[in-house]
Amino acid sequence: MKKVFRIFAIVVFVGFNVSIYAQANQKVLQQISTEITDSIYSETLDSYRHFWVKLPDNYNPKSNAKYPVVYLLDGFSLESSLETVYDNYWGHYMPHMILVGISNRENRTRDLTISKIKSRHGTAMQSETGGAEQFTSFIENELMIYIDKTYPTTNYRTLIGHSYAGLFTIHVLLYHTHLFTNYIAIDPSLEWDNQKLLIEAKRTLKTKNFEGKGLFVALAAEQLHMQDASVTIDNLMEDTSEFSLFSRSIMEFSLLAAAHKENGLNFIWTVYPEDLHGTVPLPAIRDGLVSLFEWYQFKSPQKYNNPETSIDELQILLNNQEVIYNQNFGYKTPPMIEELLNGYGYMNLQMEQPEKAFLFFYMAIKYYPESANAYDAMADYYSAQNNKAKAIEYVEKAYMLSGNDYHKEKRATLKKY
Repeated sequence: MKKVFRIFAIVVFVGFNVSIYAQANQKVLQQISTEITDSIYSETLDSYRHFWVKLPDNYNPKSNAKYPVVYLLDGFSLESSLETVYDNYWGHYMPHMILVGISNRENRTRDLTISKIKSRHGTAMQSETGGAEQFTSFIENELMIYIDKTYPTTNYRTLIGHSYAGLFTIHVLLYHTHLFTNYIAIDPSLEWDNQKLLIEAKRTLKTKNFEGKGLFVALAAEQLHMQDASVTIDNLMEDTSEFSLFSRSIMEFSLLAAAHKENGLNFIWTVYPEDLHGTVPLPAIRDGLVSLFEWYQFKSPQKYNNPETSIDELQILLNNQEVIYNQNFGYKTPPMIEELLNGYGYMNLQMEQPEKAFLFFYMAIKYYPESANAYDAMADYYSAQNNKAKAIEYVEKAYMLSGNDYHKEKRATLKKY
């Protein structure tokens, strides 16, 4: 319930009380397990690999709806960070999505690094290295196939990685570009193997077409030099010591990527002056997802809230939003999630603008025809218009879809009075 209220608060006037109507939409949701921990045996890696899956709160196994997917490396370590961001920003800032967290507890260094090395920073490597290609094969040919077969996914995917996993994320972008639409690399270890990937990027970013792809890079800048606090973001590139190589490599890559606009890559990078390597994932996941989904956010949201906006204007806004979504997702997508369509419908009922309310309730049914909530909301609309026959008709449709006692009792009440 709190999430529904939060979404409405983004786009409606605070003074309108939509909670009594939002409750009706939530009472009919079935209790479905939306968080799953699972594993598959990987022939590629010759071991079992664990992962978790979080389905959207509006997930309905009877629906034909499909969802974009976010893949999070180091999934069990960063699970709470991704879930915190997603739970607070879906709706207006990003769509409903399926989240997948991949475990890298075992063989992390091997799976996430791009080349074999014997020593690093003058210290012998204790772990096997250079298995990024093999791990990419596991993700593409085993894990993604399993996820797509098991859950209602689309091919709009986002990959998130931190540190070694950030290095891996950029490697996948450069050499397996087709796998994901969005890439978020947080404090990536681009100094790896004498800046091997950075050197390769100088050629790849210049010659390869990345049209339709997005990359967000985060740099934690609280400690740019391991021993010298006088090194700041302003003079970082002047330092030549080993102690600033990690941060310099990220900055050099970012400046390089930003310079090559001709390759079509939607590149964004952000410096976090008050964050350390270990604290930067949370703000970077938030900023990365919000930035790469900027196109998803409503155009002219104030017009939806303004009682002076005409129905024709609202229809144009919704049509335009649908075009934007279809172009970016690459498949047909409703102009609003169901919660918002119903929320705007109830808001307009309270504003005593029934024609606008009907528009939003009608569109909720149009775009979410398997949703009992959509029909239940239309029943509320007709009740508010004192059209009991129509209210009963729509609550019966809701009951047919849900089989829920709430709708059964609501129907009985309407027939009684």
